[in-house]
Amino acid sequence: MAGTGVGARLYRQIKRHPALIPMIGFIGLGMGSAALYLLRLALRSPDVCWDRKNNPEPWNRLSPNDQYKFLAVSTDYKKLKKDRPDF
Repeated sequence: MAGTGVGARLYRQIKRHPALIPMIGFIGLGMGSAALYLLRLALRSPDVCWDRKNNPEPWNRLSPNDQYKFLAVSTDYKKLKKDRPDF
């Protein structure tokens, strides 16, 4: 098996055991979903600061009606008013 690649070995295993196809599909779907969620956290979260020179504190620029949570069950962000001071 010194000359075979990973893709060829995977193809042979799938050909021998077709029940592996759904498992490989779900594993691929889970890995893709995790990668997209990490990308979303890195780009949209106010806790992450990519540009420290122009925007050193990005959490201070959020208005109260900005929704940055992934899922807000009982909070309507459009009705919130500003109740904190400007820094």
